[in-house]
Order: sequence, then C-alpha cells, then structure tokens
Amino acid sequence: MDKQCGCCGLLWLRKKGSGGEGKCSSKPIVKRISKEHLLGNSAELDDKAAHQVVRQVAKFPPTSYRPPEEEQVGEAHRVEGRLYPFKELRGSRAPLILPLLRAGVKETRHEFRSQDAEGNKMVNEYVRKCKIGTGSFGKVVLHQSKKDEKLYAIKIVNKSRLRRMKVSPSETAMMDVLREVAILKRVDHPNVVKLYEVIDDPNSDRLYMVMEHVEGKSIFEGCGSPGGIGEAAARKCFRDVVAGLSYLHNHNIIHGDIKPENCLRSVDGSVKICDFGCSRTFEGDNDELWRSPGTPVFTAPECCSGLTGSYYRGRQADVWALGCTLYCMVMGRYPFMGDTLPSIYEKIVNQPLLVPEATNPELADLLRGLLCKDARKRFSLAVAAAHPWSTRGYAQVQASCNPTVYEVQHPFPAGGAALAVGGNGSVELGSVV
Repeated sequence: MDKQCGCCGLLWLRKKGSGGEGKCSSKPIVKRISKEHLLGNSAELDDKAAHQVVRQVAKFPPTSYRPPEEEQVGEAHRVEGRLYPFKELRGSRAPLILPLLRAGVKETRHEFRSQDAEGNKMVNEYVRKCKIGTGSFGKVVLHQSKKDEKLYAIKIVNKSRLRRMKVSPSETAMMDVLREVAILKRVDHPNVVKLYEVIDDPNSDRLYMVMEHVEGKSIFEGCGSPGGIGEAAARKCFRDVVAGLSYLHNHNIIHGDIKPENCLRSVDGSVKICDFGCSRTFEGDNDELWRSPGTPVFTAPECCSGLTGSYYRGRQADVWALGCTLYCMVMGRYPFMGDTLPSIYEKIVNQPLLVPEATNPELADLLRGLLCKDARKRFSLAVAAAHPWSTRGYAQVQASCNPTVYEVQHPFPAGGAALAVGGNGSVELGSVV
C-alpha cells in the first residue's frame, strides 16, 4: 500500500517507474522541487507592489460606491440559512464541530465582477490592487473597499478544483476551506486574523474570503542568518503567538500549521495568527487527530510515524510547531533540516536538538521544553506562558478564556451541550453560519 501523501503527509515522495509501480525516490528533493515547497511556503509576495499600494491608499480620493441594480436587494443576498453544502463534510474522519447559527460575519450570495473608472478589476465593492500571495488552495489579493476605503486581503479559491483535490483518502481540499471558514466565523482575538465577509455565489466557481489585511510582514522575514531577529523581538512575537494559540486551544481549535510565515507582524508590532487551512476542532478534552498537520519542517515527531497511522494530540503538535517557530526567530534557521523529506522526518524523530552553548540558559530551557520529542513531557502552552524567558520584562501571558463571537451571540444554558456531532463523527448541523 502506498504511504500517505499530501501537502503535510509526505513521508515518502513517490514516482512512477516504467512498470507503473510506486517507488520511493531518494534523489535530493531540492533538485526536484523548490525550497519554498519543501518548507511548505508557497507564498509569492510582491512586497514592492504591496507596500506601494499601502503608501498610496491615503492619496485615493473618497469614492461613492453604488452597486448595480441587481445587487441593491440588500438582505435578499444575505444568507440566513445554509451557506455551504454540508454533504461535502459528512462522513469526514476528522472531528468537525461547527457553530449552529450565523456568527457575525457578513455572507453574500451574489458575485458581481466589474471595473472601476480607472479600469481596475472589481468584485462587488472591492477594487483589486495587487496579488500578495499564492498557495495550493488559491491566491490572496489585496483589495480596497469602495464603501469604507479600507484595505482587505481576499482569499480566492476555485471550488470545483478543490472538490477534486484529495488531501486524504476521505477528504477534499474544499472540505478544508469550509472548515477554515467555519472556524474563523467563531473566533475574535487581537492575535488572530479576522474574517469579515464570505462571498459565495451558487452560480460562480469562486469563493471569496474577505480577511483583515495585516500591513506588516511575517515574522519569518526577519529570521535570516545570522542570529535571527534577536531575543527581545522574538520574545514579543512569541508572547503574542502564545496568547493567540492559547485562545484557540481554550475554544477547542487546533491550528495545525503554526510557523513563522503564518504569524504576521503588523505595523504596530503585534502578531496575528493566520491561515487556518489545516485547522481542526475537537470536543471536550479529546484533541486526538489522525491527519498529519502543517508543514514538514514543523511536524512533531509523533506525527512522523506513517504520517500518520495512529492518532496524536493536536495541542501537543501545535506546541512543537511553536517551538520550531521560536527556534527560527532566535537562531535564524530550522531546528531540523535535510535534503529530502524522509531525511527531514528522520532527523525530527532521532536527531538531538542542537542549542549553541552561548544561548541564554532560560531560552535554551524553553526551547528544549517546547521541542521535547516525548509529547507527554513536552511543555504545555501554560508552562510556556509562565516560563522565566517569556515573562522577562513582562507580566505573565494571560490565556484568554473570553467567549468566541458565536458563544456570545448564542449562549448555551448551564450544563447544555454546546456541540452537535453525530455518533459516527458526521455533522448533524444544518449550517456553518
């Protein structure tokens, strides 16, 4: 049987031989795919264009936006019931726990593509500025709203393509996108990027996720050798990521792909966690998952066995990825790296963590605790938040237990069940909204 293969489950790269037999390739992966693919970083940022747009936004004259007549029906295009076909999510092996009703994110069922007076492409009220990222699931394009003049990062995906794309034997990429939308509708935290609107026209093959635009760069962009970004800057970023990730875990959400590229540093210095394409939800304290999480070089050791033939704890895997992210920030390199994916996983499982002798002892202790290969002995987020290195010069990071948007708008009675999942793991809900 072929080993599992996917964007984050590539223990073996397989190629077809002359007889059609799947074979493991030992050829260095850097000769076959780009380093960005190897690291799971498929973004192609046009920084010059993006920053140029940001600087010029203030110069744009106020505009009055009037939608076409067919769009002026207002609430007729707002979704109050089912937004997505849940038949795509039924039968999923991964736990799927979603809110029952709409939770504060605008839903639009009409897509109107046009041009403004300057010839710039538009979708509904949003004027296209420039592409700021691409990935396996779609692209992210910077837009400006003609209603409020604000910039938004809009993630655009092709629905039919994602429905054909298998990310596991029982799941398609479209299911991951629907799950990402459902999760982002629930959360509201200063260290988590916000979703404002979903445009999903039944007659269009495109789905648009209108996201908060973080004007700064990812913390990865400062992690070049030698020495990373320095302890002071790393500590500030680390604390923000811990705060955001603690909020997610406290609300039964596993991010699944924590890495520097998914931690965006805004112009005010705060860090926001983004990209929930690998995220999962869980019920109670049962955070066992079966699909390998995230990006290869940030994969936890317990996820490297068969990728994965057995279950692993999602929160512990997130903590490992957090440790790798901190290591990148302070060391300027990845903790475990190889020329092929099998060699990367072999080092993650077997190679001792290398921490230079000159490293701050508190920092070295934190890194060893976060990157402990035995998941049972690995630091928890609470321990990381209270660690002396994390709190030096600051108060202890407070793990937010504030309710999500959904929980505020739809409180459950004391002792009532907040989740509705079938006994076989299938979704029993009528809507993600």
